[in-house]
Amino acid sequence: MLIGYARVSTEEQNLDLQTDALKKAGCEKVFADKISGVKSERKGLNAALEMLRPGDVLMVWRLDRLGRSLKHLIELVGELEQKNIGFCSLTENIDSTTPGGKLVFHLFGALAEFERNLIRERTKAGLAAARARGRKSGRKNVMDEKKIRQAQALMTDPNNTITDICKTLGIGRTSFYKYVKTQKKP
Repeated sequence: MLIGYARVSTEEQNLDLQTDALKKAGCEKVFADKISGVKSERKGLNAALEMLRPGDVLMVWRLDRLGRSLKHLIELVGELEQKNIGFCSLTENIDSTTPGGKLVFHLFGALAEFERNLIRERTKAGLAAARARGRKSGRKNVMDEKKIRQAQALMTDPNNTITDICKTLGIGRTSFYKYVKTQKKP
């Protein structure tokens, strides 16, 4: 069975072009969403995925209608493949049920993995270069010795709550407890 999925990003956009193309291609059922692709909760897509059975094919008008990113798209198609469900994109002419379509999609996957590895290598090299120049990574300390002494002085007054002290110093409770040794009174 061919199951179609269509998506537009806003309520003002129209699904007709996609749904017409999917029906013309033979989709018996077309699910749709009017929501941004970056949103992870897409009810139409979830319903389409639930309806699919081994041997079925999920069809989209264009690749970017399905995945939030190339990585997400590859993960989705990989999950479909594991369940023996095909994938087809009309505009890009990709059909994972054919050897050529599988090859094209695996090339996309290889390119995405290559890109992730390049980014990882550049990040590591950049951090190493920064450390070699004496730069430290991570967040800067929120409290210096002066602020710690101020917090300890404020704690001596029983009328000051931890919340009051944190507001006065412009810090969060976690930072307060990290830097200031509190002693319980007997």
